[in-house]
Amino acid sequence: MIPKTFKEVIDLGDGREISIETGKLAKQAHGSVVVKSGNCMLLCTVVSNYKASDVDFLPLTVDYREKFAAAGRYPGGFFKREARPSDGEVLTMRLVDRVLRPLFPKDYHCETQVMIQLMSHDDEVMPDAMAGLAASAAIQLSDLPFECPISEVRVGRVNGELIINPTRAQLLESDLDMIIGASADSVMMVEGEMSEISEEEMVEAIKFAHEAIKVQCAAQVRLAEAVGKKETREYDGEPEDEALEKKIRDMAYDKVYAIAKAGSSKKERSEAFSQIKEEIMESFSEEELEEIGPMISKYYYKAEKEAVRNLTLDEGLRLDGRKTDVIRPIWCEVDYLPSTHGSAIFTRGETQALATVTLGTSREANVIDMPSFEGEETFYLHYNFPPFSTGEARPIRGTSRREVGHGNLAQRALKRMIPEDCPYTVRVVSEVLESNGSSSMATVCSGTMALMDAGIQLKKPVSGIAMGLITDTDTGKYAVLSDILGDEDHLGDMDFKVTGTADGITACQMDIKVKGLSYEILVKALMQAKEGRTHILEKLIETIAEPRPDVKAHAPKIVTTVIPGEYIGALIGSGGKVIQELQKETKTTIVINEDPVTEEGIVEILGTDQDGIDRVLAKIDSLMFKPEVGSVYEVKVIKVLDFGAVVEYTEAPGNEILLHVSELAWERTENVTDVVNVGDVFDVKYFGVDPRTRKEKVSRRALLPKPEGYRERPPRDRDNRNRGNDRRRDNRNRGPRRD
Repeated sequence: MIPKTFKEVIDLGDGREISIETGKLAKQAHGSVVVKSGNCMLLCTVVSNYKASDVDFLPLTVDYREKFAAAGRYPGGFFKREARPSDGEVLTMRLVDRVLRPLFPKDYHCETQVMIQLMSHDDEVMPDAMAGLAASAAIQLSDLPFECPISEVRVGRVNGELIINPTRAQLLESDLDMIIGASADSVMMVEGEMSEISEEEMVEAIKFAHEAIKVQCAAQVRLAEAVGKKETREYDGEPEDEALEKKIRDMAYDKVYAIAKAGSSKKERSEAFSQIKEEIMESFSEEELEEIGPMISKYYYKAEKEAVRNLTLDEGLRLDGRKTDVIRPIWCEVDYLPSTHGSAIFTRGETQALATVTLGTSREANVIDMPSFEGEETFYLHYNFPPFSTGEARPIRGTSRREVGHGNLAQRALKRMIPEDCPYTVRVVSEVLESNGSSSMATVCSGTMALMDAGIQLKKPVSGIAMGLITDTDTGKYAVLSDILGDEDHLGDMDFKVTGTADGITACQMDIKVKGLSYEILVKALMQAKEGRTHILEKLIETIAEPRPDVKAHAPKIVTTVIPGEYIGALIGSGGKVIQELQKETKTTIVINEDPVTEEGIVEILGTDQDGIDRVLAKIDSLMFKPEVGSVYEVKVIKVLDFGAVVEYTEAPGNEILLHVSELAWERTENVTDVVNVGDVFDVKYFGVDPRTRKEKVSRRALLPKPEGYRERPPRDRDNRNRGNDRRRDNRNRGPRRD
């Protein structure tokens, strides 16, 4: 039986469309849709168990995968099968998760999986921009408890014109690349990179995206109504006890408020809060704790959150004693690690990041191999967050999604400040050694200084700051917090990270946890962030005012030169013999890439010894040396043979040619060594290719005065002799003569 399908079409306003279809695929999932734009197709399914898990949070998994078959390609590797998700896929998962998670009820603890897969790829469509739409549409078709539809769009700007879901080609010309997630009423998530745009321009782009998202949310509502909106499932929420909640609040609130107001360190504050909680737990019997222990913990944390928030809203004070717009104390140091190519420490309050820079050739570029994109990164940043940075001991299970996301944000913050003509592949690694909020922004700051310490000529230094927000919907009070602590991130209503130079924003990441955040508050947060960024930037410049003029003595220097395509083989040699011996002799690394357009060879020479680099350049010059007919060149004898001498051009060492014995002197030469010996230096004249021997010809005697009375045998005599030889050879070939 042919299934009945339902479809909604979204007009992007420029001739492009996005369609949402359901009813054909994956009907056993609780909700499924196919989202299509051009030839790009995403299948999204959602399934949620009906029994709650034994955890006190929502076990939500968002999984985004790009199948290589979608682009007509094979996966790399031995098994030819998709393996663990790439960084690009992980970043898309995070973008979708951050918008979906806050819209599930806080007491909904059923295992939930949202699975999105790219089934068909289109080079003109970037699929990650439609993943949020697909996830929300699938949820709308299910019976899951979910507050309202959302969507995500990408915004670019080319020649001053904002574009929804631009192509990858358009993004190359765009001065911003932002993904915005929102419901019809509220902006919930912003992430992107920019070329030093202003705060006003950023708000304009967010508003532009929000208008497009409203259209996409309305399309989801229409689709759900056409299919038949399912009744929201009933589930067992967390038990509530108003009397117990009031009791716990009365026991905890004032004590927590006093400790929060004391402005203590993270460790002291945590110990004091833990002591309050322990005293409350001890006031209950073992039987009561076994029955309502989780509820007591929940009500305690609720009272703690209320006290800390009220302290800020009512008195303008924060957990560490700062006012809302004050930045924590900062100290910095560069060139801390003697053997790295560049290093820097950035410490702000109780957050510390140590960044290192490593310089290499294009061979060290980060290869990106995804069905939707193939390419290389010559600047990349890796972020590591070990457990000791927060005083914890926990299992280490490879790079976490959080580490991938924070590293990507810092990379995007810095990458547009790397000069286009930087010859190196640059890798920055940030090790977070202490963390109490804003470690990704500390990474941006330490990364900036490490790059300058390494001699990378950054266009401008970049600093970053994490902003927070506390609001009270009942009173209308709100407080924008600069340089938030880890606790303020958890207890607040917004986490807004902004990076930039003195002239504009280079990257941002915003997660909003409250509905209906006004653009007035957003603009205030951006302007306060600008003041904070400027303050932090001054601290960086005090430490290192400008990039070092050159790389360090022990760091590799790189020289790039271009050779015609026909010389690539000569430089490599048979089986790589020439280039391998050259690298060994000069202690350099030589990389040759062929320009796909001009077919020229782009040669990168990397080495710590300038003399070695110069010798490689000299070898390349000698390979490309082309003598001109009629010109005179100085040569040196490197080998003597019976029939002449092998000489090399002194201006092109390694470029050899045979000087025939007949061209040594005007007089007849019986022994070559009677005229020249190994090591002799003299001039020769270049005659080009001899048509008779088809070999290049040089002559020493042509530059010597002809002896008086010298008479050279006429060419005709030599021709007659040759004809005689030919007749005798023909007679032998004909065999015995017959009478």
